[in-house]
Amino acid sequence: MTDIIVSILLLAGAGFMLLAAVGIIRLPDLPTRMHASTKAGAMGAMFTMAGVAFFFADGVVLARAFAIVVFILITSPIAAHVIGRAGYFIGTPLWSGTIKDELRDNYDSQTHTLRSGYEDSPESVTLPPKPNPDKNP
Repeated sequence: MTDIIVSILLLAGAGFMLLAAVGIIRLPDLPTRMHASTKAGAMGAMFTMAGVAFFFADGVVLARAFAIVVFILITSPIAAHVIGRAGYFIGTPLWSGTIKDELRDNYDSQTHTLRSGYEDSPESVTLPPKPNPDKNP
């Protein structure tokens, strides 16, 4: 029974990794490729680690597999976000069928600054520091 579970988990992991590879090749631009590589690649690695943990059924292997899965869950979306933003900021062209570009109005390509859109809101105003009565002017 364990062999069947291990086989299913490893095949699912290989399937997701294959799906990520096909997505990287077939999708038209950087953001969609990043989406395919992060989501499907991370799921493939997690299924593979689950299969390894079931196969060895050892506490040390289970702890390492769990640590690897947590590491992938933490680093994969962050890395994809940073790479995607860097690609956008250096001017990597988007797919012609892209409908929504939320950064277009807030990014200045000349100064390389990104506005959040909340700069003029009352919440973003920083108050001047209060004078310290202990210090003499």
